[in-house]
Amino acid sequence: MAREFRRVVTQYLERPNRPGVRLTNFWIERGSPAEFDGSTETCTGGFVLHPPHLGSTFRCVEFLPEDPEVLKTLDGKTAFGEMGASANVVEDARHPFMHRTDSLDYAIVLTGEIWMMMDEEEDDLLLKAGDVLVQRGNNHAWSNRGTEPCVIAFVLVDGVSQRDAPEDRQKGIHR
Repeated sequence: MAREFRRVVTQYLERPNRPGVRLTNFWIERGSPAEFDGSTETCTGGFVLHPPHLGSTFRCVEFLPEDPEVLKTLDGKTAFGEMGASANVVEDARHPFMHRTDSLDYAIVLTGEIWMMMDEEEDDLLLKAGDVLVQRGNNHAWSNRGTEPCVIAFVLVDGVSQRDAPEDRQKGIHR
């Protein structure tokens, strides 16, 4: 018989500036190499979008179906600002939550389906339960256009655009 695993969650974020989305952190590693004899609880402090410097974050995000009328009234900079990431929102994008993270992200769609919106509509991807995504610091937004919730497991690993880029150009959106 298969063993069931349990992780008690201590940190999640739901907010009115991004209705229908709940982020749940399971583990935050604050450096590399990872410390396996360290703290037994790492999900402390404020909720931040990015993983710590040289660290990683393991989380799940639940996306309820979007209401296009509500979406038109929302401000992505304000919502991402609550997670310390207002500068990562793409200005004048086709979705208010189009953003770029300074991380390499591994994602697995656990339930439902969701559109990963890209800069250009022809590049948008429909992801379904079981799909795996490796995201490398690209502009994107998540859009649940379906009728069922979508849950995605993410591991975000701190990253830079290029290791040999000038320090002021290694992170963030550059135009």
